[in-house]
Amino acid sequence: MEVKIETATIKLLDKLYEIEEECFDQEAFTKRQIAYLLTDYNTIALAAKTDSAIAGFIIAQVEVEENTEFGHIITINVAPNCRRKGIATKLLREIETLLKQKGITECRLEVREDNHPAIKLYQTLGYQIVGKLENYYGKKHGLYLKKTL
Repeated sequence: MEVKIETATIKLLDKLYEIEEECFDQEAFTKRQIAYLLTDYNTIALAAKTDSAIAGFIIAQVEVEENTEFGHIITINVAPNCRRKGIATKLLREIETLLKQKGITECRLEVREDNHPAIKLYQTLGYQIVGKLENYYGKKHGLYLKKTL
């Protein structure tokens, strides 16, 4: 199965929202939020295609905190039937490359503390847990991770 990574545009909104809902259920971004992110100048959005179907996507933004720019992964999704095939790894590596090209030296993200497959993936790729986020996902706690690019 060949996976191609391409820029995600507003044209893909319906499919991206469908995958977001499959992946996150009640915690999913709304269609309007995804549309905003896809059209925001500060956003990098990528889609993974397999056999011309969208298998997953990632959205990151460049943010500034205390005069330091960093990449913030807003959401990463892989359709349930396409998981465990390296798609999330490919999306993360590609977005990190694009952030580095913009001069960004750090990437951050949040994950639900009980999402063990995602945590393992992030740690394998060099992300380190730097904090706990109380009730970040409703009643569920989150973890805050960082990686130096």
